[in-house]
Amino acid sequence: MFKRGFKMIRINKIATAFSFMAVMATSSASVLAQDWKGWNIHTSGYPNTVAMDDFARLVNEKTEGRINLKMYHGGTMGNQTDAIEQVRLGALAIGNFSLGPIGPVAEEANVVSLPFVFKSVEQAFRAMDGEAGKRISAGLEKKGLIALAYHNAGARSFYNTQKPIHIPGDLQGMKVRVMNNDLYSGMISAMGGNPSPMAFSEVYQALKTNVVGGAENNYPSYEATGHFEVAGFYSLSEHLIIPECVCINAAIFRGLSDVDQKAVSEAAQESALLQRELWAERKEASRKKVLAAGVKINEIADKAAFQLAMKPVHEGFLTANPKLKSLVELIKNTQ
Repeated sequence: MFKRGFKMIRINKIATAFSFMAVMATSSASVLAQDWKGWNIHTSGYPNTVAMDDFARLVNEKTEGRINLKMYHGGTMGNQTDAIEQVRLGALAIGNFSLGPIGPVAEEANVVSLPFVFKSVEQAFRAMDGEAGKRISAGLEKKGLIALAYHNAGARSFYNTQKPIHIPGDLQGMKVRVMNNDLYSGMISAMGGNPSPMAFSEVYQALKTNVVGGAENNYPSYEATGHFEVAGFYSLSEHLIIPECVCINAAIFRGLSDVDQKAVSEAAQESALLQRELWAERKEASRKKVLAAGVKINEIADKAAFQLAMKPVHEGFLTANPKLKSLVELIKNTQ
């Protein structure tokens, strides 16, 4: 009888111990779960927005709930320049950024902001998915950002309220909005225009009230923002091809286990493939929409005059950044 009672007490103690361990494991998992915030400038339904929401879903799924990412779209948590700094400092974990505004922070990223440095969007992604992309990513990491994947942002062209652009001289005296990067200001100045760095959210009103006469962007952004309503001339200069990155704070990423680093990286790569598919569809849909709205679209068959006008911009950049010459050559030589 004593032995039987002793066995029951022991069994109960073991059961209690296992219950305690289970509670502690659940509690530890809860404590270790991370809640991340992510920034994205684009609006609902935009390819990047859909892809970043998919990225958040995949992160949660692949880490089995250890990381919960909430995306804030439409630039609701500040403009892009501020958001880049927030991710660098760790106030935000994730950002979907154009490499353009990152250029002043990480010099390697600035090479993609050289006008006509890429031959086409397809060639650009062969470069970014290869050695050139690795070198740019290494430059970002030195500044506290890790590029998990690259999104397609198409080719940027000029649009304005006044006339078609056929040659660089057509920009003479025109005030043109550009992103905050000296290379873009230099690009407009080299063609005789007046560059006006301005936050993206301010462009519609600036065009409408003639604060600026023109701007430059890709078809989806031109359409999604309604800029086509107030600037009805779109000229296919395709002068800039600037990929966007899915960037994470470097310290946050390094603090993850190897398993979760792999999971987050895979989630970014998978969602980037989705973004590129959606981008191709949206680009054509946007082109058709603005054309139906009466926008005058003109091809620029021979871009040689624009490329020649950019020669001083390239030379000035490489004089100021001689160690980046090999990276520029690597991009240009990518087939």
